Amino acid sequence: MQLFKKGNPGYDRIILLTTVILLALGIVIISSASIMESTMKYGDSLYQTKRHLFGIGIAFFCALIATMTPTAFWKKRSLLLMFFVLCLMILVLIVGREINGAKRWLNLGVMNLQPAEILKLIWILYFSDYVSRKIESISKTIQGFLRPIVFLAIMTVLLLLQPDMGSFFVMAVITFAIMFVAGVGLLKYIVVAVIMGIICVLLIKFSPYRARRVTSFLDPWSDEFGSGYQLTQSLMAYGRGGLTGEGLGNSYQKLGYLPEAHTDFVTAIFGEEFGFIGMCILILLEFVIVYKAISLGFKILKEDAIYQGYVAVGIGAWIALQTFINIGAASGGLPTKGLTLPFISYGGSSLMVFCTAIGILLRIDYEWRNKVISKKR
Repeated sequence: MQLFKKGNPGYDRIILLTTVILLALGIVIISSASIMESTMKYGDSLYQTKRHLFGIGIAFFCALIATMTPTAFWKKRSLLLMFFVLCLMILVLIVGREINGAKRWLNLGVMNLQPAEILKLIWILYFSDYVSRKIESISKTIQGFLRPIVFLAIMTVLLLLQPDMGSFFVMAVITFAIMFVAGVGLLKYIVVAVIMGIICVLLIKFSPYRARRVTSFLDPWSDEFGSGYQLTQSLMAYGRGGLTGEGLGNSYQKLGYLPEAHTDFVTAIFGEEFGFIGMCILILLEFVIVYKAISLGFKILKEDAIYQGYVAVGIGAWIALQTFINIGAASGGLPTKGLTLPFISYGGSSLMVFCTAIGILLRIDYEWRNKVISKKR
């Protein structure tokens, strides 16, 4: 608890304050966006809000534990954690709960756990350790470069069986971001990017639901009451919001018109109620965390404390990418991917994992400021 002693400058208060503001905004917009569904399904207009607050409580506890855990702990046990989460990924395919045709959740009674969310953070911790130990091999040899790609391919199969192509894409970009920082050559990226492009085209071609997502994204109005319904309703919400928004609680699209209004498309309701100005503030707050994480990572990497540096960069890239995809999908700029908006969207697993990541960031910053990080760790 020494991180939070009064007068102690040993952690980044901007990261902490920004996270708290985002969580508060999330509570406000979830309370508004979930009223109709909570009332119709559960007879309690605040049912989803209460669940969201419960998720934040668990997330806060996880973040607190992460801030008190030395980063050396994650480095030493990253492989064990990786095997554990892979077991969860296999388990969810066997006994997982199916929602909207996707089997991604384990029912724990008090909450649904989504292993794919945990996998993203654990992959950052594991892959950062792998790169810190094999940096010469990865940056200079084909074999070193391909080994993590093979590991990523195994996880891709598990994700696509759920199916969860969005999480696969996020993990792939995180992997390449860390390897890029490690000094991997551009030519290797081009080769892998071409291979991934071919795989994505084949997945879309031989999967009708993915093909519908792409076509609806390109022209949602051609089937506005079918495959393009969710996106057209989201665009209407943004359009109604205008510059300053309709005001808190005055969204029209949340009244049963926009599916998943409090989860994947919560930004559409946020845009409708707070307008373009509100969306700019929201994006700025997410950007602050991304900037602080990546800048912290590069400061550490300059001193060769490579594990903590890679973790910080990986977390920053993850939050940036998931924010970009979520807002891009809800505004029609990208195909819908089912990814939550960090710290805002409803979902206990997402809140728990992102807040844990913030706790790890605070711990890294604390160790950096107090010279606990060494080149050997």
